[in-house]
Amino acid sequence: MSDTEMADAVQPISPSEQLRKESAEQPTTNGTSRPPVTVTKPIPYTFDLGHLLLHDANPIPADPTTETLLAEGRDCAQALINQLLTTCPVTSTPEGVYLGLPDPQMPLPREKAIPKEKEPTRWEKFATKRGIKAKKRDGNKVYDEATGEWVAKWGYKGKNKAGENDWLVEVDADKEKRTGEAGDVRKEKRAERVERLKRQERRERTNDKRAFKTAG
Repeated sequence: MSDTEMADAVQPISPSEQLRKESAEQPTTNGTSRPPVTVTKPIPYTFDLGHLLLHDANPIPADPTTETLLAEGRDCAQALINQLLTTCPVTSTPEGVYLGLPDPQMPLPREKAIPKEKEPTRWEKFATKRGIKAKKRDGNKVYDEATGEWVAKWGYKGKNKAGENDWLVEVDADKEKRTGEAGDVRKEKRAERVERLKRQERRERTNDKRAFKTAG
């Protein structure tokens, strides 16, 4: 082993030096020379690594060809990679290798306006005035003692639809004696649930109208 090889084996190699060394050692597939890793321009690049941004102030040649534009783009990408590897800390973790980016320098405009604070509903105002705290939600599951399983409160096969699809239902003897008809229990339960939903929607629309008038 020569003195140069021994020095390379002992001295630590920076990420940019390792990239330059690998780029020089690996030949291209078509036998052509690989573009240099080091990029030099008359006007130095400026960087905003927090946004992974490179600004090139060098003028583009007049009537550029596709090859010229590709070469300019490659130089910008190479210079950005070199800057990241030489200035940003590299951390190796069991999940992978991470590159720490600095805080962005350029403030970017917000696409949409900052959302306004939502006006509290009548119930929220009443609860705040009386000191009522919201109950913790226990999810969309409830224990069904008949089946011994946890089922959904609403939605597909929800508990609120219990009895609507039973294959066998008990006849209301009292109702049949009074009216002469036992009626369809499954249909009545379904109609009652739909009516509850309609009442709830009407209450929500009324509350929205009141909140809109208060805000106006």
